[in-house]
Amino acid sequence: MRGLIADILESGGVDVVGEAENGREALAVVADTEPDVVTMDVEMPEMNGIEAVERLMDETPTPTLMLSAYTAEGAEETFAALDAGAVDFFAKPGGEVSMGVSRMEEQLVETVRSVAKADVSTAAHRRRTQAAAAASGGTAQPSAGAGSSTGRVSVEPNTTLIIGSSTGGPDAVERVISALPGDADLRGIVVQHMPEAFTGRFAERLDAACDLSVREAEDGMRLGRGELAVARGGHHLEVASARNGRLRLKVVDEDRGQGVRPSVNVTMESAAQVVDDPLIGVVLTGMGADGSEGVQALSRAGARVLAQDEDTCVVYGMPKRAAETGCVDTVLPLDDIAGGITGETA
Repeated sequence: MRGLIADILESGGVDVVGEAENGREALAVVADTEPDVVTMDVEMPEMNGIEAVERLMDETPTPTLMLSAYTAEGAEETFAALDAGAVDFFAKPGGEVSMGVSRMEEQLVETVRSVAKADVSTAAHRRRTQAAAAASGGTAQPSAGAGSSTGRVSVEPNTTLIIGSSTGGPDAVERVISALPGDADLRGIVVQHMPEAFTGRFAERLDAACDLSVREAEDGMRLGRGELAVARGGHHLEVASARNGRLRLKVVDEDRGQGVRPSVNVTMESAAQVVDDPLIGVVLTGMGADGSEGVQALSRAGARVLAQDEDTCVVYGMPKRAAETGCVDTVLPLDDIAGGITGETA
């Protein structure tokens, strides 16, 4: 698998400057070669990928892409690696070692190039802060201006929230959602670019991290106050109808020409068409332009649109393209996004 990955990257114009058989060797190779980006398997002998990423972020912070098995167990391990500081992951089809990955050459090369642009300094600092807080028996606090579950909540009644993200998104989404007050009159959707085997576990993580109820989207699902749905990987998600403060969702197994599934554009455009109550769109860190068409539809529908700022993005792609449309009302640091949703941050 290591040789196959190296061949794919080299054929895609990526210079492979070193290889390692295990996590311990990887740390030495990274320190010696100082690469722009690291691809790291989760399962390795001597030192696994999770521990290796933790050490890497402490010693020589480098943008890291995890190579993960396309399984529920692989999803669990992958999220642990993202918690440790990895930027993104690439799901290998067919298990731990599969020649099927060669069918996804273009996607792998594109993902590696996007991860190489990531700023890991903020993530590395946050991980060290959290580790220090845990060691002292305390908890790391968000920065000033972050949303809070306390204080006055000024969300309008029956507000629908649509959040879109990609590279760096799992951590960003969790930080935003966990800062939203549970008593806010919100219902909404999270669209994170992620394979189908991972979105269910992602929904469980968000549900455990916040005061709102979070589930993976199902066809025909209805969402009411205090409920969020995570778009299922490999499918688009539409808001089919909105009545009496409740949304009805439609899972769509069609291409739609967006290049990604789920697509932020598809969900935002459908919400703009059917939601008459207050509507808020948020575009977080991610590669590419998904969401730029969606925010234009939301703006035409009278929605309020927020975007993450460049300094706190892992990859300033999606928010930048959204802002370039002229339809973003407010650009905020990540830890101010929740306050922007609730009206606590101007």
